[in-house]
Amino acid sequence: MATLTSVKKLENYALGKFISGDGDGQMLYNAITGEEYASASSKGLDFAAMCNYARTVGGPKLRKLTFQERGLMLKALAMHLMSKKDLFYKISWATGATKADSWVDIEGGIGNLFAYSSLRRQFPNESFCLEGDVARLSKQNTFIGHHICVPKEGVAIHINAFNFPVWGMLEKVAVNWFAGVPAIVKPATVTSFLTEAVVKEIIASKILPEGALQLICGSANGILDHVINQDVVTFTGSASTGKMLKSNARLLEESVHFNMEADSLNACVLGDDAVPGTSEFDIFIKEVVREITTKAGQKCTAVRRIIVPEKLVDDVQKAIAKRLETNVIGDPNVEGVRMGSLAGQSQLREVLEKVDLLKRTQEIVYGDMAKLEVKGADKNKGAFISPFIFVNTNPFKNIDCHNIEAFGPVSTIMPYKTIDEAIDLVKLGKGSLVSSIVTANDKTAKQFVIGTACVNGRILVLNNDCAKESTGHGSPMPMLVHGGPGRAGGGEEMGGKRGVFHYLQRTAIQGSPTTITAITNQYQVGGKYIQTDVHPFRKHFEELQIGETLITKTHTVAEDDIVNFAELSGDKFYAHLQPDSLEGTIFKRTVAHGYFVLSRAAGLFVDPPKGPVLLNYGIDECRFTKPIYPGMTIGVRFTCKEKISNDKPLKSAKGEEVKVGIVKWVVDIYDASTEEMRKKYEVDLTTGDTVGIATILTMVKLKNQ
Repeated sequence: MATLTSVKKLENYALGKFISGDGDGQMLYNAITGEEYASASSKGLDFAAMCNYARTVGGPKLRKLTFQERGLMLKALAMHLMSKKDLFYKISWATGATKADSWVDIEGGIGNLFAYSSLRRQFPNESFCLEGDVARLSKQNTFIGHHICVPKEGVAIHINAFNFPVWGMLEKVAVNWFAGVPAIVKPATVTSFLTEAVVKEIIASKILPEGALQLICGSANGILDHVINQDVVTFTGSASTGKMLKSNARLLEESVHFNMEADSLNACVLGDDAVPGTSEFDIFIKEVVREITTKAGQKCTAVRRIIVPEKLVDDVQKAIAKRLETNVIGDPNVEGVRMGSLAGQSQLREVLEKVDLLKRTQEIVYGDMAKLEVKGADKNKGAFISPFIFVNTNPFKNIDCHNIEAFGPVSTIMPYKTIDEAIDLVKLGKGSLVSSIVTANDKTAKQFVIGTACVNGRILVLNNDCAKESTGHGSPMPMLVHGGPGRAGGGEEMGGKRGVFHYLQRTAIQGSPTTITAITNQYQVGGKYIQTDVHPFRKHFEELQIGETLITKTHTVAEDDIVNFAELSGDKFYAHLQPDSLEGTIFKRTVAHGYFVLSRAAGLFVDPPKGPVLLNYGIDECRFTKPIYPGMTIGVRFTCKEKISNDKPLKSAKGEEVKVGIVKWVVDIYDASTEEMRKKYEVDLTTGDTVGIATILTMVKLKNQ
């Protein structure tokens, strides 16, 4: 055994430097060999100073960056960490993880950085963003409201679980950094040596601004006594620990946002159509066994309850046992090993204690520690465990399986008579991170989803159509919510844009359209126009101003326009061509196609010669608000709404790179008819009223190439 002096002391990262805690600290062990691996201590760290450092040093630097800049920062960091992944894999082995387990943890975590980097295209080139639609608060549109979201001026404190020392950190910090908030990360000490290795590479890269990240490898007891109302605290782990943290007096006093993701008794349901011999039955068995053995069952999303039709209990039991028989347990470095160990001896003892509790009310049908065979390692030194499968024939009476979670390769098979019973069994878990159902019957799938959505954070519907590409029951995805109600903690993480807003303060702002435009740097309809003598299509990206507007010439719509457009487009809907079919409709006579009106509007605002505007690549929104009849006249108010930087240059036909930005334009199509014409056709419009409105997107060349 190693001596205290020869064991590596993990370093915390605080106040801009790596610091070993005072004293010997907590001993950490290699989960495979049982040997002393490292020690961790946080004694001597000043938690109040760390929080203040994050708020006063890291926070201001992150908040100065725009979403575009933060996104590119995440991308650069992800690429750097990918280049160092081999180092992380070597260290991950000591946590008991196989190569496949480590892939989920390491590359899955880095994937979160890539995913949140890509979100930059959905945010403005500002340090803040708007949310939702404008609220029209007055008849003449001189008074409006909107929601602005700015980064909180605090620190995100992440208290993470032992099972995913890399993913658990990166899936959270990717979100708070993108939002503009610094982080203090507290990994579970038992596997913190892997987190430390990743943090050292992050700091060495110098990609993040100083103060954006700090690390506590040892105990963080007392850090919550220093939080303020601008902070965010997240916790992943056991429900009992989470409840204790959530009740911290300081959290309550300061109204600190606290997100809890707790371990839950997740369920996987077999549809009654998925009998032996069907693809769905095989998919179910494969999925369940994968969830039992991946990370040796140490996943907050692992399948704990296997809910199957009453008639298929024996078939499922035998099929799972047969597949588990081929599951080789041992040292992940040895060829053929499919399942490693638990994270440590303390986890092993805890899981076996829970197995003993579950044995009181249900029967073990697979699993025996006395017969456990381990390949390439000493089962008495490493934290190895046999998978355990229970059968509970009366799960509505014997409910320990719905209340006791063994955080390892332990699951319970239970029967149901009808899909409604299956739904009720899922609900007995009192809230889960995820449930899944394997069925080829879409009606069954719908009934299950609608019936169980209220108690689940995520539901996977699995069948032969999607099985090959499915990410599986236990895999939360960056663009989808990860969390769940009730026992699962009642919080949510990730979820794409939703996750970002957890670190932003949403504030309602009210004022005139012109003022709100000036505040948000996004044109609000009704705001004052900026008019110049130069057509906006003659200007490069840098030269355009928000609110810059072209008032176009007009066009009087003729009957021939409608007929010709119908022939060209093939759209011969009766309202455009059949005046005798209009009785009972809202139309007084044949009406112009909405798409003709939009197309003709383009003809009015487009400046044809070659210039800085390279292409139109989409429409965000389009509404046709009032009918246009032959003889009426339309014009366009064409306004620069928003400018978004773009880091991906276009390639010309010759292969040359052309730097471009994205410009959004408001296309406000209005009625320019004379009073006489409007009376002739009995059109109830006031001159200048909008008849159609859209937002188009163009790519505009940068002047400085």
